[in-house]
Amino acid sequence: MLESLSEKLSRAFSVFKNKGKLSESDIKEGMRQIKLALLEADVNFKVVKEFINSVSERAVGQQVMESLVPSQMIVKIVNEELTSLMGGQAEKVKFSSKPPTVIMLVGLQGAGKTTHCAKLAKFFKDKNEKRPLLVACDVYRPAAIKQLQVVGESVGVPVFTMGDKLSPVDIAKAGINHAIKYGNDVVIIDTAGRLHIDEELMAELQNIKAAVEPNEILLTIDAMLGQDAVNVAKTFNEMLDITGVILTKLDGDTRGGAALSVKYVTGKPIKFCGVGEKMDALEIFHPDRMAQRILGMGDVLTLIEKAESALDMKKAEEMERKLSENQFTLADYLDQLDQLKRMGPIENVLKMIPGANAAALKDVQVDDRQIDRTKAIIQSMTPKERNKPSIINSSRKKRIAAGCGMKVEDINRLLKQFEQAQKLMKQFNRDGGKKLSRRFGIR
Repeated sequence: MLESLSEKLSRAFSVFKNKGKLSESDIKEGMRQIKLALLEADVNFKVVKEFINSVSERAVGQQVMESLVPSQMIVKIVNEELTSLMGGQAEKVKFSSKPPTVIMLVGLQGAGKTTHCAKLAKFFKDKNEKRPLLVACDVYRPAAIKQLQVVGESVGVPVFTMGDKLSPVDIAKAGINHAIKYGNDVVIIDTAGRLHIDEELMAELQNIKAAVEPNEILLTIDAMLGQDAVNVAKTFNEMLDITGVILTKLDGDTRGGAALSVKYVTGKPIKFCGVGEKMDALEIFHPDRMAQRILGMGDVLTLIEKAESALDMKKAEEMERKLSENQFTLADYLDQLDQLKRMGPIENVLKMIPGANAAALKDVQVDDRQIDRTKAIIQSMTPKERNKPSIINSSRKKRIAAGCGMKVEDINRLLKQFEQAQKLMKQFNRDGGKKLSRRFGIR
């Protein structure tokens, strides 16, 4: 995500490095590099022009020119301006004081609108303890209703449908009445999309808006479209007065143009971003965190949130006790792997760590299937073997290898790694970490 932009900005900042003082010519050259990086990322030209003017104005100020480390001050200014450009702070969905809260999802075909209806429903259900209802108002696209039913079922959310013969306006109104009758406090309306914007589409969406008076109109736009996505957002906003944007496919080969331009062009915030194909791959859009990711600073807050949602606190406390008493077993190791997988692809987690070298991680391909292979080995063991790996002899290794479809060498490798981890834990617990501290020169 946005790796190309991050690399180009990093190269632009190199103009300021290793200089005790900055001249105006240094700043001018650095700004030129930053401008090129943003234009190549398909950021709107007017956005780039205003952004560069804002950064330049602050960069030639006394604070930077007299700073002992001017390069850090420049990065700080760019970080703050990027954050401001994308909205400043996260904008959450405003729930109605009188349920149900009605949300219309609009957008062109292919942006992931129907899928994100279900993602949004799951988000409200899990994070806000709501009882959402999905309403199928796309009566044109073949199998659109069936798709909504499938994704709705996958997240455990009911879908209201009246087939494809009635007016979408009538279906939307009936869906809200259904929600009131059955106690659904959030209604998410999946509207029809088109391959391109046309008058008929907009007229229908305006009619639905007038009939149901939604609390939110969220536009789904494909982050991979760059400048085209911004043009789409501008048109939808002019016709419907949208309340926010869901930026989809932000985990793909995204140049960054949409993320950096939408708020400026429409005046409406990005509220959510889709970061994967799974139904839980939806995040609140935080401009400050996104700016930090773009600048290679990591995203420790999102990392913590992912860990909190994936980790079982009771299990964490029990694990802490076991570690202190040197009782860590392969069964515990298996449980830790399960919790790690729930945090998402490992390479994405690594990139959120502050100080991680984005360029070095660019070509890193962490094989998540290795975790599955490790789990398969442990699951092929008996409970006694998991709790006491020292009893696993050659005949047991052959049986385990046959059970998981691996080789005996794979079993040996896992047992060796686990043995080394146990030794490290014992050493740390035995002397309170003093030996390790001395080894790494920590006092």
